[in-house]
Amino acid sequence: MKFQLNPNGITKRWLFNVMIVVVAVVIAVEILICLLVSSHFTTAVKKTANEMCSGYNSLSTCAKDDFSNVAREYIENFSFKDKIEIDVIDANGNVIITSTGFTESGEDMPDYKLAQKASNGYAEFTGVLSTGENYMAGTQILSDFGSGSNGAIRWVVSMDSINRRVFFINFIAILVGLGIITFAALSGLYFINSIVRPVQEVGAISRRIAMGDFKARIKKTSNDEIGELIDGINYMASELEHNEEIKNSFISSVSHELRTPLTAIRGWGETAKMSIEVDDKELVEKALDVILAEGERLSSLVEDLLDFSRMQTGKLSVNMREIDLTATIKSAVNMYMELAKQQEKELVLTLPESFSSVVADPDRLKQVFINVIDNAIKYTEKGGHILISAYEEEACITVKVSDTGVGIPESDLARVKEKFFKSNHTVRGSGIGLAVADEIMRQHNGLLLLESTEGVGTTVSIVVPTINVIKEENPQ
Repeated sequence: MKFQLNPNGITKRWLFNVMIVVVAVVIAVEILICLLVSSHFTTAVKKTANEMCSGYNSLSTCAKDDFSNVAREYIENFSFKDKIEIDVIDANGNVIITSTGFTESGEDMPDYKLAQKASNGYAEFTGVLSTGENYMAGTQILSDFGSGSNGAIRWVVSMDSINRRVFFINFIAILVGLGIITFAALSGLYFINSIVRPVQEVGAISRRIAMGDFKARIKKTSNDEIGELIDGINYMASELEHNEEIKNSFISSVSHELRTPLTAIRGWGETAKMSIEVDDKELVEKALDVILAEGERLSSLVEDLLDFSRMQTGKLSVNMREIDLTATIKSAVNMYMELAKQQEKELVLTLPESFSSVVADPDRLKQVFINVIDNAIKYTEKGGHILISAYEEEACITVKVSDTGVGIPESDLARVKEKFFKSNHTVRGSGIGLAVADEIMRQHNGLLLLESTEGVGTTVSIVVPTINVIKEENPQ
């Protein structure tokens, strides 16, 4: 596993924001444990030593002359000689007897001097003997009940074994602390690396996608938030790749759409020019008719492109007013009656006697009808039928354009209203007409619905709300 410490990366922030805190807490806990362990054993030694030598009352009550004999008897009867050293000190500060037979001068007993100064007559001292042995000692000045004894009793305990035990426990605690820090560091770095590496890969693939490599994909290794991010990037790349293909197809289609009428205009323009020279009026008129028709076709294509541009920038405007929808439908249908006859296709219009009024932009609605009817004629073969009907229901007027054309594959039906999308590339068209028509219907609070069966035909429903619905939605 490779770890890289980016100066501005997540790993560095984690190191300073988390690991430093973890290390500080572990060190603080270790120090506390060491202090508590040392304090615990020290307290235990003091308590045990005082309990072991607690039966010294006879030394306080005996006569001065009997002090030495009572002290000897006390030492002889002391039960813990193998665990603790007991010294009996007379009133002059001399050790008169010990449980080990070894006597010391007052200069070697700092705890005795401290006890003499203490208000309660008791003091403890921890130090190192001349032999290098660590020890702890405690002295209790004996109370004088009038007999004049006023001596002291002193205990001494070797701390070497206790210190070794304290050191061992603290050493184990330190090892545990280091283990916790190591585990936290490794697990944290592993976790951070499991985030950083995919993020770095996402960044690298994103840059490739930004440079136009839409086939680049990121390998998904988890189902967490990183996995969701990778899914999102891969989906974005797929959509960009798809849109790039659609865009290229659109450019190719539009180029063809522009080239065809331009070629016709240029060719028939030259023909008209030559016809004038030979005074062939009939050929001149035919050439001008073709030029005008192709010019209209170019104008329509350019207008579609302009409308699409306005739609993309949110500037596709509508001029709403109360209109006669019947007149708008008939106007659009009449434009294609002659074309349908020429192509030997039957175009039938069936309308009721009257409709409720609608508030709409007549030019924009006509544009929708023209687009839908034009598609119906284009995709219907010779001898086919295009039926246009309308009915009013539930405060809406629905205009249906049904054809017996090639139909739309079920896999493409959900996408035919997308920009640049063309289900059938064998028929002329820019692929933006339905996208613009769908946007116009949205601005009219209406709907543009498609139903189609491949090889059977297509039905497009244009739903326009009546003026009553508009008034209910926008009360004065």
